[in-house]
Amino acid sequence: MMLGLLLARAGLRVTVLEKHADYLRDLRGDTIHPSTLELMHELGVLERFLELPHQKARQLAAQVGDQLITVGDFTHLPTQCKFIALMPQWDFLDFLADEARGYPGFELHMLTKATDLIRDDSDRIVGVRAETDEGNTEFLADLVVGADGRTSVLRDKAGLEVEQLGAPIDVLWFKVSRHATDPQTPMGRFDTGRIFVLLNRSDYWQCGYVIPKGSAERVKEAGLDAFRKDFAQLVPWAAERADEIASWDQVRLLTVRVDRLKRWYRSGFLCIGDAAHAMSPVGGVGINLAIQDAVAASNRLAKPLSENRLTDADLARVQKRRMLPTRITQHMQVMIQDRVIARVLETESALQTPWPLRMLAKHPRLRRIPARLIGIGIRPEHIAH
Repeated sequence: MMLGLLLARAGLRVTVLEKHADYLRDLRGDTIHPSTLELMHELGVLERFLELPHQKARQLAAQVGDQLITVGDFTHLPTQCKFIALMPQWDFLDFLADEARGYPGFELHMLTKATDLIRDDSDRIVGVRAETDEGNTEFLADLVVGADGRTSVLRDKAGLEVEQLGAPIDVLWFKVSRHATDPQTPMGRFDTGRIFVLLNRSDYWQCGYVIPKGSAERVKEAGLDAFRKDFAQLVPWAAERADEIASWDQVRLLTVRVDRLKRWYRSGFLCIGDAAHAMSPVGGVGINLAIQDAVAASNRLAKPLSENRLTDADLARVQKRRMLPTRITQHMQVMIQDRVIARVLETESALQTPWPLRMLAKHPRLRRIPARLIGIGIRPEHIAH
């Protein structure tokens, strides 16, 4: 959607396909990072964007036992907005779509599921086949962009090779009500053999229970009462709300994977976002990298597309620009998964505060580093046209 907006803004004809009737899927990435808010400022829409309901997270915290540690402090970032905006992704997508509709070349087709790629006689990709309520249809294009997520159909149809980096965790997501007297700051809770994440969504908490990879069925076999008991122990100030978890239907499994394409493109086709590089939920940076991919792609492709001279070299430049931040970010995520999260989940004795958190507790200025990495990221993009 972001790439569609930017290309339409550059004067191109753009068609965005969305397989659902709306964007109302709960528990999607709902963090709008300072780097993305900076892009809204560059587009001249930041003030209107911030009129949408959201919560501001100026810090991130972690609790280990009884010790509460500030992990990241965004108030020092060199950006217009020194906070993460917690906003439902459907509101963000609706906002981008409304902005894009202001340009004559933009089209959005809902309930349209891309199912295959169309090739010409030279094997160049020249469009997509799609399913709609009214039957099958085709869309022809000078460039097809696969932004269909970590289980991308289009990248499979393109035959692009995926490199698996591994993830030792999965996450069970659910929600409980939030009271006005509850803490404001999003936080992670580390306890013996358990990790819990809380994200402030105004009237409810979006909760993530981190579990060892493949153990979801074992958790369910232990029973809902045991799950509620764990919640009450990890979040004692909300213990009475454990009964709001009435059935396993309210608990959704996020199967964590970290991977990336060795090559993001072939003639007439490019992958961005999770389709190019599935990120761990560590740091909540997946949406941030996807938005940055879109800006990098628009900056490098709008002119050759408008002049009808797009080549594979242009697509390669997008990958080259975005591969370094992808590699560095995934390396850091895998390191945290393996050296911190997995070790906490394996711990059976009294939990010791992981050394990175000890350093952050002892030296407050260090909190600017994770804030920079999470809030802005490696090699942030800026809108060129």
